[in-house]
Amino acid sequence: MTATRESQLASSVLMIRPARFESNPQTAASNRFQGKTDASPDEQQESALVQFDDLVSDLGTNGIEAIVVEDTSEPRTPDSIFPNNWVSFHADGRVVLYPMEADNRRTERRMDIVESLDTTYGFQVSEVVDLSHHEQAGHFLEGTGSMVLDRVNRIAYACLSSRTQLDVLGDFAQRLEYDVVAFDAVDRDGVPIYHTNVLMNVGEKLAVICDRAIARDDQRAAVLRRLQETGHDVVSLNYDQLDAFAGNMLELRNKNGDRLLAMSQRAYDSLDKKQQRKLRDNGSIITTVIDDIENSAGGSVRCMLAEVHLPRADD
Repeated sequence: MTATRESQLASSVLMIRPARFESNPQTAASNRFQGKTDASPDEQQESALVQFDDLVSDLGTNGIEAIVVEDTSEPRTPDSIFPNNWVSFHADGRVVLYPMEADNRRTERRMDIVESLDTTYGFQVSEVVDLSHHEQAGHFLEGTGSMVLDRVNRIAYACLSSRTQLDVLGDFAQRLEYDVVAFDAVDRDGVPIYHTNVLMNVGEKLAVICDRAIARDDQRAAVLRRLQETGHDVVSLNYDQLDAFAGNMLELRNKNGDRLLAMSQRAYDSLDKKQQRKLRDNGSIITTVIDDIENSAGGSVRCMLAEVHLPRADD
């Protein structure tokens, strides 16, 4: 199947409004960004709802369609607020389901949500590519958390970790017709970074990356060279900015055709004036305070947004 050419930027995003949000004990071993809270589970859920709704409102005000689905209280899915890990949507109508490392994240996969995009929102689904069977062999690939996709140039950037493994990357790449640029990345303490999308973002013309976190010189050079070859202007982050989730931003296009960058207020505040100016020159910036979500779950704005690139019947 020949992949349909698609835009790098989506105008619609799927978001899951959490029912039992809290720092997930099953993911703590591989995610050094999470668990930075003393709040009770009920307090974490309450604050997450407020910050989730604030982000939905900010996106809507800026012309982005946020498709909000309410999570269910059972089964218990503390990380349901991050749907981009279990599903991705593509311009040729394909929907990809991914193998998840934590048992309690596997129940986030919901075909009723995929079906509602067709029946309720008018998107066209041509095929479901289910990669979740790799879980049986203990192999994982957590969607556009594990991979940062250059959809225009068909490149999947991926830092390898317990949640991002080469055999599943190869399966994705073969089925979706992507080249893989895989590398090793670690935080300032030498611990592997759990998801690529906390490290980097690839937009239409701008790429933001904490390239110093790439462990090997040859891999770092290869990643930067590929970004430059595809015409991206690269903004480099330091470790403090990585820790503030500055790599976890997402470029979108609103209903007027304007480029937007969505990120947390913490992420934006960590950038220096020159970096902020370069981002503003690229497009408008949407910032939302989601400190409690970040502290509890170790993910930020980009993790909360599953871009919907599916065609619509009226396109």
